[in-house]
Formats: sequence, structure tokens, C-alpha cells
Amino acid sequence: MATPLPSSNSLPPARKRGLALRWSTWLVAAAIIGYGVAIAMHWDDRGLLWLQERFESKIEQQASIWLPDYQVDIDAKVLPGMEDDEASDLSYNPVSKTLFAVMGKNPFLVELTLEGDVLRKMPLVGWSNPEGVAVLEGGRLAIVDERDHKLTIVTLNADTRSLNIADFPQFDLGPSENQNKAFEAVAWDPLQQRIILGEERPPALFTWNSDGHSPLTGDKKPLPSDELDLRNLSALGVDPRTGHLLVLSADSNMLLELDEKGEQVSFMTLLGGFNGLKKRIPRAEGVAMDEHGTLYIVSEPDLFYRFKKP
Repeated sequence: MATPLPSSNSLPPARKRGLALRWSTWLVAAAIIGYGVAIAMHWDDRGLLWLQERFESKIEQQASIWLPDYQVDIDAKVLPGMEDDEASDLSYNPVSKTLFAVMGKNPFLVELTLEGDVLRKMPLVGWSNPEGVAVLEGGRLAIVDERDHKLTIVTLNADTRSLNIADFPQFDLGPSENQNKAFEAVAWDPLQQRIILGEERPPALFTWNSDGHSPLTGDKKPLPSDELDLRNLSALGVDPRTGHLLVLSADSNMLLELDEKGEQVSFMTLLGGFNGLKKRIPRAEGVAMDEHGTLYIVSEPDLFYRFKKP
């Protein structure tokens, strides 16, 4: 016959106290770790936004991008030959119906199809660390160099095979609060005729007036950034239909939608199991949206994603 296990009542008082103390310590440690993770991932803020989303009407959802409805269509497609180049940003060209991405480690510009196939690669001569790209008007692109704190407006055509920074106008973006985590993101807002700039850490937004054709006018101005409760800011995009801003954070595994007032509207987590993703997007560094509302993301080192609404 098996020997019965002693019940807790049969344990000596000293051992009972020891076990109780050990469990209490484990529970406190687990609570502290859980709280730290929640704060780091901004789960408290996401929880409030998730609750807010539940009360949005269908009309309000249709008037926004509404990220919860998106499902991955192309999941982690490898960009051939770019595993050592670090995809850093992405922008959509409504004229050519293609995408442009910059690579930060080995500076070059690449044109992609909407399926993530490579059309051409153009070396960026003279750039140190290109981290942001935005398609403007008339074949112009804005490229942000994080290390040099400069924005360069280049002109591109179908025959362009390389770009030299000395051939184009450059604009000094000025100092940042964290010089090593400076201007990382850029987006073109055609509805309000402005370029939107983003600092990586602490996340902050700025605007610079532009018609997309002429050089920048006036001065760079701060944009309210109170809703950027993110660990970092990796990239920006603008929905051409609503004018709403897409804010991407690799460290928070999050994509936020902000309205014209800078207030949070919806969000999408970039973890596996959500929005159809098989695995977490390793390090999301670029986001773009076309006129149909299709969403595109690139991740370091060389991954391409596309999301659509069912």
C-alpha cells in the first residue's frame, strides 16, 4: 500500500511558516515583474484604448483607419539580398504604385512592388545613416539621416540608379534631446501640406511646411506628442484618405493611429497570434499605407509584411 503524503496540518509550525514566506516572496516577485513588464509595454495605456475601442460606433470606425480589423496578407516575406542592410523605413508612391525603402546599415534606396519584390537598388552616396523616407510630389523624396541630423530632398526618375547627397538641397534638423536617438521618422501629409518628423527617444513629433515641390518653408515646429505613450518611435505614415497618422514603435511592438488632433483612435499589436501574424514582427522599422487602405510594414533585418481588411 502506498504511503499517504503528509497534509499541511501535519507539518511542523516552523516549516509551515517557511513555506508561507516562500510563497509570499514568489507572489510579490511575480507581481513586481508583471507590473514592470506592463509599464514597459504600456499595457495599461493599451488596455484603456482597447476599452475605448469597444465603444466606438461603426460610423466612427469607418471614418478612421481602424487597425483592429486588419489581417496579415503577406507574412514575413524575405527581401532577397538585404539580410545585412537593415531595412529602416518605407513609403508609398501613388504615381508609380510602388514602395520605396531605405536601408540604414549599408545606405541605399530600394524600390519594391506592392508584393515586396525588388525592382531596383540605388546606392545613397554621402549619407551616414538614412533612417526615414517619404514620397513627396513630382518625383521628390525626403530622406532623413539620423546620425547627421539632416533632411535631404532628392529627385528621382525611372532611370535613376544612384543618388549623391551633394546634388540635392539639405536641411539641418537641429539638436535632439537624445543625440544618439534623434530624428528617425518622416512622413508626407498632402492634406495639410506638411512634412511630419519624428524623434526616436523620447518620442516626439514636429512639422515643417512644404507643398511637396518647393524647398521647405518657415521653421520646424513641435507637434503635440502627449499621446505617444511608446517606448520609442520607429516610423511614421499618413493615411491619404483620412489624414490620420500612423506611429510605429519597434520596442513597444505597437502601431498606433492618431487623428488630426493627435488623439489615439486605434492600435494594432505586432505580436504573434494577433491580426493573423504567425510570429512577432522582430523589429518593425517602416510603415506605409496606400490609397486603398492597404498597410505595409518592413522589419529589420529584411522582412516585408502586408495587411488588408477582410
